[in-house]
Amino acid sequence: MQASIRNTLFGLALAVAAGHASGAEPIKIGSVLSVTGPAAFLGDPELKTLQMYVEDINKKGGVLGRPLQLVHYDDGSDANKANGFAKRLIDDDKVDVLIGGTTTGSTMSMVPLVERAGLPFISLAGAVPIIEPVKKWVFKTPHTDRMAAEKIFEDMKKRGLSKVALLSETSGFGQSGKKETEAVAGKYGVSLVANETYGPKDTDMSPQLTKIKNTPGVQALFIFGLGQGPAIATKNYKQLGLTLPLYHAHGVASEEFIKLAGPAAEGVRLPATALLVIDKLDAKDPQKPVVTDYARAFQARWKTDVSSFGGYAYDGLMLTVDAIKRAGSADKAKVRDALEATKGYVGASGKVNMSASDHMGLDLSAFRLVEIKAGDWALLGSK
Repeated sequence: MQASIRNTLFGLALAVAAGHASGAEPIKIGSVLSVTGPAAFLGDPELKTLQMYVEDINKKGGVLGRPLQLVHYDDGSDANKANGFAKRLIDDDKVDVLIGGTTTGSTMSMVPLVERAGLPFISLAGAVPIIEPVKKWVFKTPHTDRMAAEKIFEDMKKRGLSKVALLSETSGFGQSGKKETEAVAGKYGVSLVANETYGPKDTDMSPQLTKIKNTPGVQALFIFGLGQGPAIATKNYKQLGLTLPLYHAHGVASEEFIKLAGPAAEGVRLPATALLVIDKLDAKDPQKPVVTDYARAFQARWKTDVSSFGGYAYDGLMLTVDAIKRAGSADKAKVRDALEATKGYVGASGKVNMSASDHMGLDLSAFRLVEIKAGDWALLGSK
């Protein structure tokens, strides 16, 4: 809680400083992120990104001549706490926009509140149910779990891999990922010959992986989860002597996963954002200048590597700022309408084209297929 209070005071200080300069009422950006707990390595770069760019935008005069005020709470990776903080942001802090929901569970706990309040909400979590069916006030920046499964199955098909074992986490992200993976497997000629699960707090997945190892005909392993679990499973995979091609979802797309999994991560393939392979991007790639500038700014400010998750927060804030500018106001309904009308925005996650039926706006080309080689990311093929 002290961290939450400190972060809130940080936002207030920025807003007060900018407000004195402009004499204008601040535009309040509410945020609930998982800065501590199992999902901290996702939430921490998200918060750092929001803090850094709110400060930068205010130094440049704010938005429509008004400073931004970041009001942030840390849910500790607990969906119930996220719900409580969302209520506080709506009822007490009276924010104009909400950016957050590091995890699917936290996001979904806040959705009914923002829908009832009529508050524009940009989620930083991955699962399909966040935006399907479409919810009037809810948008998201990350690629979906369905897209992750499809990107992976595309690659498996090229490699002649059709009999696959799935190991998924029982969290909101993992559950949705399991459902979407099962739904699209047939489209790519894939049969799930083994289907195991693990809990987000499990410290050993050897029993599930042993079952998979003993499954006749299995050709590849796909692990769907986030946080520390996938790294533990990857180590267990290596310890059990498994040599099946190993794939992960985008929930592990950060340097932290390589550090946690160590040498066991060698050869792992996964879908990721352009942020992970900046130096491998073609010079003409429209995302290259965006992700290059973001990475430089983040590394200079925080002295640490960027991750896809910070990139989701970057897009969430920049889409918000762009919508407010186009709306000519921070009026909630006008900002919502402007978000839905977003076209041609090039961000850290890809090119965004939203509509009344698509509150994410990304297609499969926004994902890059990467492989971990010698402790680094290698870009496979074209986007």
